[in-house]
Amino acid sequence: MRRRPGIGGLQTAAAARDQYRILGENVAKLRTDLMKEQLATFRSQLEEFARKHKNDIRKNPTFRTQFHEMCAKVGVDPLASNKGFWAELLGIGDFYYELGVQIVEICWATRPHNGGLINLQELCTLLRQKRKSDREAVSEDDCLRAISKLKILGSGFEVISVGKRKLVRSVPTELNKDHNEILELAQAQGFVTVDEVERRLSWTSGRATDALDTLLDEGLAMIDDGHRDGKRRYWFPCVSSISSSVVSDI
Repeated sequence: MRRRPGIGGLQTAAAARDQYRILGENVAKLRTDLMKEQLATFRSQLEEFARKHKNDIRKNPTFRTQFHEMCAKVGVDPLASNKGFWAELLGIGDFYYELGVQIVEICWATRPHNGGLINLQELCTLLRQKRKSDREAVSEDDCLRAISKLKILGSGFEVISVGKRKLVRSVPTELNKDHNEILELAQAQGFVTVDEVERRLSWTSGRATDALDTLLDEGLAMIDDGHRDGKRRYWFPCVSSISSSVVSDI
């Protein structure tokens, strides 16, 4: 028969567990302190890098994207405020604020043509045309960062993915799975027909018509009935670049 441990043995085991716990806490604290020290060093180096390459960050969109990626790795957001070290050093807070204002202007100007849904690439093209006299080049990444700051305006102004494309929505329209599938299908030609939707997506006529009518009511589609085959075309400016024609009016 095995003897149970006595009180002395239990106390020894408890003391050993306490020692292991304290040792573990000390090791964890050392690791945390070391990580904080390394992070502070990296941030200091990042600030020095920003001072040295200030002009490249402001003028070169590719360089600017890489700089943002470095900042994200150490928890630094140069766009968090228009005040402070980063804003004073780089002025990029003002740069993205200006981009945001211009993006809103473009979205509002093109809304009668696309219903408030515009291809991200087209938006960037219109933005570059609007800013052609400015020195700073604008990349797609810049547009995405500026749009992310527009969320404070409430619903709307967000980027959604439809197939391989990114679309910018500036109205609080809710698109369901059927709507997204139609928009993805329309990317090939810029338009779809009811027959094509039924055939390509294996939908019933009622499902296709209901989804298309909703997109039409939301202002995201345009009707074209002028064809010999008698089939109605549903054009989608957000994937067919029809709204490019309004750039001169912005």
